[in-house]
Amino acid sequence: MTMMKAGRTSQKGSEVWTKWLAVSVVLTGVTAWSARAGDLQIHAVDVPFVEALWQTSGHADKTAEAFNDWNDTNPPAVPANCARCHSSPGYQDYLGADGSAAGVVDKPAAIGTTVDCAACHNAATASLSSVTFPSGVEVKDLGAEARCMVCHQGRSSKVAVDDAIKAQGLSDPNKLDTTNAKLRFLNIHYNASGATLYGGTTKGGYQYDGKSYDVKFAHVDGLNTCVDCHDSHSLDVRLEHCAVCHAGVQTREDLKKIRMVGSTRDYDGDGDALEGIAGEIEGLQASLYQAIQACAAKAGAPIVYDSHSHPYFFKDTNGNGQVDPNEAVSANQYGPYTPRLLKATYNYQVSLKDPGAFAHNAKYIIQLLFDSIEDLDAARVATLTRDDAGHFAGANEQWRHWDVDGKVPGSCSKCHSADGLPFFLQEGVTASQPLSNGMQCTTCHNAMPEFTRHEVKTALFPSGAKLDTGEPGSNLCISCHQGRESTVSLNAKIAGLEPDTVSNKLTFSNVHYFAAGATLFGTQAKGAYEYAGKTYQGRLKHVGSFDTCTECHEAHTGELKTQGCSSMVCHGSAKPANMRKDTKDFDGDNNRTEGLSYEIAGLTGVLYATMRDYAATVAKTPIVYDSHTHPYFFKDTNGNGQADPDEVVRANGFAAWTPRLLCAAYNYQYAQKDPGAYAHNGKYLIQVLHDSIADLGTKVTVSMTKMVRP
Repeated sequence: MTMMKAGRTSQKGSEVWTKWLAVSVVLTGVTAWSARAGDLQIHAVDVPFVEALWQTSGHADKTAEAFNDWNDTNPPAVPANCARCHSSPGYQDYLGADGSAAGVVDKPAAIGTTVDCAACHNAATASLSSVTFPSGVEVKDLGAEARCMVCHQGRSSKVAVDDAIKAQGLSDPNKLDTTNAKLRFLNIHYNASGATLYGGTTKGGYQYDGKSYDVKFAHVDGLNTCVDCHDSHSLDVRLEHCAVCHAGVQTREDLKKIRMVGSTRDYDGDGDALEGIAGEIEGLQASLYQAIQACAAKAGAPIVYDSHSHPYFFKDTNGNGQVDPNEAVSANQYGPYTPRLLKATYNYQVSLKDPGAFAHNAKYIIQLLFDSIEDLDAARVATLTRDDAGHFAGANEQWRHWDVDGKVPGSCSKCHSADGLPFFLQEGVTASQPLSNGMQCTTCHNAMPEFTRHEVKTALFPSGAKLDTGEPGSNLCISCHQGRESTVSLNAKIAGLEPDTVSNKLTFSNVHYFAAGATLFGTQAKGAYEYAGKTYQGRLKHVGSFDTCTECHEAHTGELKTQGCSSMVCHGSAKPANMRKDTKDFDGDNNRTEGLSYEIAGLTGVLYATMRDYAATVAKTPIVYDSHTHPYFFKDTNGNGQADPDEVVRANGFAAWTPRLLCAAYNYQYAQKDPGAYAHNGKYLIQVLHDSIADLGTKVTVSMTKMVRP
């Protein structure tokens, strides 16, 4: 901006000049000016953040390839398809800040600019709240990080890879290994951190059909966006914030040593489950590269990769497995590709071109790498791990079930969202919650970095019982692990109905999954259906040091502390499923030494057979069960006793319920959905299974003479 000599001017002229100066400040981003009406006084003022922060950043590096790649073009200009992120005028053009249409770059941009103040500070960015990714997915309700993600989103996606394959007529699964000279490597581009962050939502990586993926990685409040974690001017990571919870973090390299307590698996199969999550990704990258080379060689053309040379994948002309200088040239680019190889090479590049992927969304990258390796050679994943334990298995159904809805409803959010349980504990009610990739630290811990837990004095069960394990941490567990139905709810459902009359008022009642707390407390919780006139065991009292959830299970993974079981004189070296103390033959198979879990399995087998007999002869509708498909019980349309694929569909759900059959089916499902019931309170479950068989036995023939009810 030209410096003007101060002098007298009119009030109106001063106002105009002042406004012009204000606009110039934004556009130059280097010098600020001030003016006063009457005598115009002009003096230079440093714009905040320029010298100390912005000028040291990659956005200001005038020597970087990102801002100089087009200097030799004729005429020199940044092409319209690159200008959005490689020039300040192009960025403003895309946003419509220059008066042009928003959402498109209308013309090439002049060379010689960087990403300066004017790019991010203008009227368009002030109101920017949504970003559309290459997949076509729009992410809304963003804050200041929207400015970052306009560029840091990559330039390709699963959609583009699928479209490229479809264009060559190769979408048929039988053509995955068909080479095609027109298939070309697709590049995600550089630093696509926004695509990594939002994971499966924006489909930046190639997501294989039939697989589920983590969505946006959620950190902790206050450190959950681009500008929370990075200084918006220098782009530096705010390491001082990381160090609050992650001891020892002083440099960016230290960040690679971090792994969360929910990430306990040995993903890359190298035997080290303690290395930073970045190390796990590096191990999987190495495995994928080996699989890519093996697949390419099998297809007839050895392949090598060079991260610095476009188009990155080249023919290994001498077959030495290394990328030599004479090979990493455009004329030697790899081809032809097969659809299978194209997907894998795309994901390999995705994992490498976001150097902060381990922090942005490590689980998503791990899933992409694992699935790519598996698709190339399933045998290679035998020692690898894709997903975490249930509480942190973000790609699993218990967290991904509501993706289409965009939120977890209040009826499910307490146990299927990161924020639902603490909300319930604070408010006493549930409400819809954002989608999550499983639990977060704040799901169970109410203070950081102290990691103190939410204190739960008693847990309210579906039966109305308020129960206490004696340990607040375990009470936190059973706030979810309690089921969703009980004797009370079933009695209310069947009240006034004839026991053996089919009623269209009845639908199957599902206890839900892992109701371990209800099993533990037995008749105190009444989680299973208890028959009138019968008595049932209350809470299982184990030995003092193994009597609560957290004493028997690792708090984060949920895994059994089996070393504690085997070290006790009671169980020796027996595996939990083989343990028992009582020598009674509960299931009547003449085996008094099998583990209690096998006694339960024997009884559930008898119960299922008895249910099938009752359904066919009393309800007049054959029944089958499928443990993986809601609503679990279906009509056995062909009467073969098997749950066939065409039968296990919602439209074929079993509907000929009588009160007697409904209660028995509820208990059968209860036994299936608490796989650790034999340890949580085996005798309680045996009692309800025995009574379910006996109750059905009043209408159909079943021999119980050898069975023993505890």
